[in-house]
Amino acid sequence: MPSLSKIVQYADQYLRIREIGDWDNALNGLQIENSGQVTKIGAAVDASSRALAQAAKRKVDLLIVHHGLFWAGLRPIRGAFHRELKLAFENDIALYSAHLPLDLHPQVGNNALLARALGLKSTTKFFEEKGQPIGVKAQASITLTQLLRRFEMSLGSKVRAFAFGPPRTRQIGIVTGGAGSEIYRLADEKIDTFITGEAPHWAAVAAEELKINLLLGGHYATETFGVKALAAHLAKKFRLPFEFINLPTGL
Repeated sequence: MPSLSKIVQYADQYLRIREIGDWDNALNGLQIENSGQVTKIGAAVDASSRALAQAAKRKVDLLIVHHGLFWAGLRPIRGAFHRELKLAFENDIALYSAHLPLDLHPQVGNNALLARALGLKSTTKFFEEKGQPIGVKAQASITLTQLLRRFEMSLGSKVRAFAFGPPRTRQIGIVTGGAGSEIYRLADEKIDTFITGEAPHWAAVAAEELKINLLLGGHYATETFGVKALAAHLAKKFRLPFEFINLPTGL
């Protein structure tokens, strides 16, 4: 039975947790420890009472998430926050979070895996955030209709498309999650088709002005790739079972 410390040490190195910049409240790495042993790994996009309750129900004692418990910043341990911690402590669940380190990872990262699912090859890194490029881009000539079909198949859900760019793509940029507000930065990179999760209202107007195809697959849906792949990788490495806890937010 592998120890929690051994798995965390490996994951920290594999994801380069200490090297990669992020927002302070991401608090990447081990956020809650358990009694020290791991028998089953779980993966979820977001840390929440529902995720922890499901982890307990499924006998998960290491839960890997993309969005951890501390995005709201410093706050008293009461109400919902108390409930989350109580679930983890009473069920001996360790919580490990990886945000930008998981977005940009070349093997198990959200952006690289979505590009692979779309059949895009020879991708290059782009779109710098917190000191490193986190997105991927690819030169690809594909009809927008075909790209949309692939995108929806990869997510298993509908995609919102603002088709203001060319009907056949030239340069596709992928930044999963909530990067739609960065559409002007993408335009500066000569991207004609921008794939992300969600965007503010004004980004649809900007897409028309900039003549860019803006494809929104949902913040949650576009960020399921990384936690699944990381959990599978760790499960194989340490010979453990794993399970994905699917809790869509609708966004």
